[in-house]
Amino acid sequence: MKIDDLIKKLTSRKFILSLAAFLGSLGMSIAGVKFDNQTITIVGMVCSMLSAALYAAAEAYTDGKRVENPEEKE
Repeated sequence: MKIDDLIKKLTSRKFILSLAAFLGSLGMSIAGVKFDNQTITIVGMVCSMLSAALYAAAEAYTDGKRVENPEEKE
């Protein structure tokens, strides 16, 4: 992977949105630990994992579409 490709992926809207969702969920799970609320902790952990999974699915979908239509520009 070239540096340009890496920078493009790190500045993509999908990645930034996924990162924001991950950090928000991580903060929620930390707050659950601090206030001794297991429900909030579990929901935060699940949402953290879901944000990463949804980002991977979105990347796979867009890569699949790019392979189907290689002549189209991004």
